[in-house]
Amino acid sequence: MHLTAIPSVDRISKSDFIEQYFKPQKPVVIQGFIEEWPAYTKWNLDYMKAVAGDKIVPLYDDRPVSHKDGFNEPHAKMKMADYVDLLKKEPTKFRIFLWNILKEVPQLQNDFTYPDFGLKLLKSLPMLFFGGTNSYTFMHYDIDLANIFHFHFEGKKEVILFDQSQNKHLYKVPHSLITHESINFSDPDFEQWPALKNATGYTTNLKHGDVLYIPEGYWHYMKYITPGFSMSLRAIARDPKNLGKAFYNIFIMRYYDTFMRKRQGQKWIDKKNEKAITRTNRYLRNTIS
Repeated sequence: MHLTAIPSVDRISKSDFIEQYFKPQKPVVIQGFIEEWPAYTKWNLDYMKAVAGDKIVPLYDDRPVSHKDGFNEPHAKMKMADYVDLLKKEPTKFRIFLWNILKEVPQLQNDFTYPDFGLKLLKSLPMLFFGGTNSYTFMHYDIDLANIFHFHFEGKKEVILFDQSQNKHLYKVPHSLITHESINFSDPDFEQWPALKNATGYTTNLKHGDVLYIPEGYWHYMKYITPGFSMSLRAIARDPKNLGKAFYNIFIMRYYDTFMRKRQGQKWIDKKNEKAITRTNRYLRNTIS
C-alpha cells in the first residue's frame, strides 16, 4: 500500500482548516487544540472507571460478521469498572463502539466544549470508543459519510485512511460499509490481497490530546497499540453525492442487508465476501492487461 503520513499542525484557525483541509477533503492531525479542556487532564481510564464504573457497556470484538448478528449488535456486555480492569490487566479484543456519553454519563459533557471548526457539529452525538492492546476495527466507513473529528485520550492508536476513490483496490463488500474482514491492514498479505498494493491512503499514530479530522466518507482502520479511548464529534456531509449515499445507506441499504440476512442466512454473508474478492481481482486483472 502507498501510505502517506497525515500532516500534523499545532492548533489551527477556523479559516485555515476550512481552506487547507475541509474544502480539499484532506485529513489532518491537530495538536494542542484541546489543552484548555478539563478533559485533557482529567480523562483517562481511571477517571472513566470512577464516573461510569456501574454502567453496563456494549462490547465488540473482531469476529467475522454473522447473519445472526443484528445491525451494530454487541458481542458482550460488562460493567465499565470491570472492563477498565480488563484493559489494564491483559490484551483483549473487546472494544466499546459508539457509546453516547450524553445519554450514559451526562456529567462528562462538562469536561469539554464543542469546538468551532467552521462546521455545524451534531451536539447530540458525542461518541466514545475504547480498546485494549492490539484490538482493532475492521476497515470501514461511517453510514452517514460524516465529517469526523476524533479526539484521542490515553494510549496510542494506529490509524489508516482511504478515500472513496480507492474502493476498487480495497475488496469492498457489497451492500455493506466494510472491506473483506480477513484483511490485516496493519500487515497485509499482498499475495492473498494483491490489489491492496495499488491502494493509496494515509496513516498516523495518535497520542493523548491529538485531534484527527477524517473527511467525508473516508475509510478508516484503527488499531489500539496500547489501551486507550477516543471521542468523536461529527458534522453532516456537505457534498450532495455523499448526502445521497448517506440517505441510501441509512434508509435503504441497511434494511435490505438485514432482510437478506434473514432470508438467506450465512449464504448471504459468504456470497458478499466472495463478490468482494472477485470484483476487486477482476478490476486488478483488467488494469494489468
